[in-house]
Amino acid sequence: MNILLRIPLNASPEQVNSLHALQQAFAQVCNSLAPLVQQSRCWNRVTLHHLAYKLLREKFPAMGSQMVCNAIYSVSRTSRLVYQHPQSPFNLTRLGAKPLPLLRFSNSCPVYFDRHTLSVKDGQVSMYTLDGRIRFHLALRPEDEVSFHEKKLREIVLSRTAANSFELSFLFLTPMPSDDSPLTPEPNLAEIPEYVMVEEAT
Repeated sequence: MNILLRIPLNASPEQVNSLHALQQAFAQVCNSLAPLVQQSRCWNRVTLHHLAYKLLREKFPAMGSQMVCNAIYSVSRTSRLVYQHPQSPFNLTRLGAKPLPLLRFSNSCPVYFDRHTLSVKDGQVSMYTLDGRIRFHLALRPEDEVSFHEKKLREIVLSRTAANSFELSFLFLTPMPSDDSPLTPEPNLAEIPEYVMVEEAT
């Protein structure tokens, strides 16, 4: 069973502007990569990296190299959901020989980070942006602090909330439960995120 920790960011107006700019730039990188996925029918993360990393770095020089890698991860992850999940209406088995639909990421799409682009230490987060690193204080409970020290961090995601503010989500991996441990039901993984528009090919 995994643990998802969501923490709102108490950002200044200037920091909010930086996060908006980063989010929009991240979406641009994703949307530049999506047509390659559609045409090649490939969304394997490693293969996409070899196919597109150099081109994306040249096209988006302001975006850090590791953030380009994170955008490739985002496109790969979303493509798996749209094209492979058994319950997706755009599953490959349903499409057959039809062309793949094109994925379009909105400017409100989540931004994925990793240990190179975001770090947490002593309740402070240091985060990459196009304007340089910015820092926030995280309101962590004692049990949250334990997760950062004792559990494996799988994903870090910056998301925009309904109130037009931002929050960070941390997904921790925990050991597999024993046979008699209660299981937490999985969410509906087939639901296509609202920040992704799927354009069917004509």
